[in-house]
Amino acid sequence: MTFPLQKTDELGIDRPTFLWTINLSYRGDRGAAVEPGDLTSAYGTIPGRWLPMAAAARGAGLAEERDGRWYLTEKGRGLAAAMHEAARAHYATLTPLPKDELAELARILDRAFIAAAKAPEPATRQHTPFAFGYRGDDPPAGSFAQLDAAVYGLWQVRDDCHMAAWRASGRSGPEVEVLTRLWRDEAADDAALADLLTHQRPEDVTATVKRLRKDGLVEPAALKTTAGGATVRQKIEDETDRLFFTPWPEDVGAKGSWIAEKLIRVNTALG
Repeated sequence: MTFPLQKTDELGIDRPTFLWTINLSYRGDRGAAVEPGDLTSAYGTIPGRWLPMAAAARGAGLAEERDGRWYLTEKGRGLAAAMHEAARAHYATLTPLPKDELAELARILDRAFIAAAKAPEPATRQHTPFAFGYRGDDPPAGSFAQLDAAVYGLWQVRDDCHMAAWRASGRSGPEVEVLTRLWRDEAADDAALADLLTHQRPEDVTATVKRLRKDGLVEPAALKTTAGGATVRQKIEDETDRLFFTPWPEDVGAKGSWIAEKLIRVNTALG
């Protein structure tokens, strides 16, 4: 889409500032606070990474800070609304699946999202409300816009499920992020691990690995989880899945293979 490029040029801001402003719009009238999972990453250790974007957005008249929370100005809300309309117009041109298949996929995933968003668990919901801000008015039934809103919504719900699962394990977000990378065998050495975790300071990553080794979750001489570490991380994943999938309507869950096949086709067509 050309809209973001046009607006960043027109407003004299960069892409990260534009995205920060649009993401702030999903917080609605409640604004955003400086807390993990909101303005700051639940998995980061670098304080104030968001401040340059906030400062640039404020300088462009798009956002303001009041009593420790950040809100969009009228100008910022206008930008977000225009982005929403531009996205909807773009989605209307996309045909990654035959019309009947796209409509069915959009409707059933939207049902899954609504059911998961209204479920009693997890009790704490930080990101699920963002999904309702993202979708705005209900998109047309069976449209690509409905599919997009449903997928974004399910992503936000799963974030809340995952955060609930690792908090219940007694681990912090940064610790779980390091444990996850090692559980997946993604880093051959300390430098490679630090490169994967750009939202954490290298010294924090090193300290976390040391702590996980002391707790018996990481091998003493290798960046790999022990059997116990793998069990801890798998339990977090299992609890995430339980929280996420349990509310799905049974007839939606029964179409899991069909959903996966269609989403692969959508991704391939859009790629």
